[in-house]
Amino acid sequence: MLDYRFIVENLPAVKANIAGRYMKADADAVVRLYNRRTELATRLQGLQQKRNANAASMKGKLEAEVRSALIEEGKKLKEEIASAEGELAETEGKLEAEARRIPNMAHPDAPAGKEDKDNLEVKRVGAPGVFDFEPADHVKLGQDLDIIDFDSGTKVAGTKFYYLKNEGVFLELALVRYALDILTKKGFTPFITPDVAREEILEGIGFNPRGAESNVYTLEGEDACLVGTAEITLGGYYSDTILAREQLPLRMAGLSHCFRREAGAAGQFSKGLYRVHQFTKVEMFVYCLPEDSSARHEELRSIEEEIFAGLEIPFRVVDTCTGDLGAPAYRKWDLEAWMPGRANPPSPGGGEWGEVTSTSNCTDYQARRLNIRYKDSDGRNKFVHMLNGTAIAVSRGIIAILENFQQADGSVRIPKALVPYCGFDSIKKKA
Repeated sequence: MLDYRFIVENLPAVKANIAGRYMKADADAVVRLYNRRTELATRLQGLQQKRNANAASMKGKLEAEVRSALIEEGKKLKEEIASAEGELAETEGKLEAEARRIPNMAHPDAPAGKEDKDNLEVKRVGAPGVFDFEPADHVKLGQDLDIIDFDSGTKVAGTKFYYLKNEGVFLELALVRYALDILTKKGFTPFITPDVAREEILEGIGFNPRGAESNVYTLEGEDACLVGTAEITLGGYYSDTILAREQLPLRMAGLSHCFRREAGAAGQFSKGLYRVHQFTKVEMFVYCLPEDSSARHEELRSIEEEIFAGLEIPFRVVDTCTGDLGAPAYRKWDLEAWMPGRANPPSPGGGEWGEVTSTSNCTDYQARRLNIRYKDSDGRNKFVHMLNGTAIAVSRGIIAILENFQQADGSVRIPKALVPYCGFDSIKKKA
């Protein structure tokens, strides 16, 4: 959430930012409600001063007529104060609701655009491999190698659920441990987080827990939801907390299941493991001083690059456009891996880029909602900056490995970095 005063003092820029993100929010309403709140607070303060003066006048000996008049005035002030407090509370509620609809300001260098096609490529690492055979997609490879079972997942849990089996199980565990080992060496504290969070925490992070456009599974009869990412649980860890300046930055690595409704997700590039209702992910999260957040953002991006370069998977980095940032992000980098099986139709020279990680600097937008501050050297409490980044989304990591390391005989080679974790160097068809 943006600071109210910032919205009032920078109204044209805030309105332009809303338009540039293709979002619906009423900054003018925030200004009106902010001014009304100020008027009501001033009026309430005046009434409270009158009440205090009335109470002071009641002390000592007074004529009955004077005392009676003061008592009547006190009753009237009490009613007026109760009414003013109620109106102020109602106005503050409306003000917060309208302010929460306003997205974070976007970085001035973020590309202007509405969709992912408007993202700006800034870097490539590795080159797509060239096959002397027609490459298969991960769906066919997973089924032929007997490591992914989509049919049984659909039968038991519904569409977009799946079973991992045989070497697929160890491949998932290997990716998790590979990522966690890299992160712990870089000073991240590892967590296994809850798969459930209260709605107020989701809202604080910037997720909409209810409504037709929500991507969240809510728990019936509970004020809670299944999490779509450990960003939610790691971000809520220090809610309503004042941190010491010396504690920052705090680096956290969270392992969790992720649950997403993926409503409306369909099409050639959404099949198989690419968009599923449940997957495993290792998430990075950082709390830091405001002046350090840009550097910490680059740190998260470099870790993501290190992870995928170590897996020998070709990828590119894109600067995410304003319309694809999401409300909390000030700036976001995406890593897109080369996925040969995304060619339509499949061909030896085909393939497409597919997102595998993202990292966002959310500045103090989430911290204001969750009331996470630090005590600065001047003794004042200030809001921290909060950042998140995907270390490994396992399902998409498996896609990239299967499709990039497939062999002509239908087997899949395991990247060297994962062999010690897997205990095998290839996955072959079962006899």
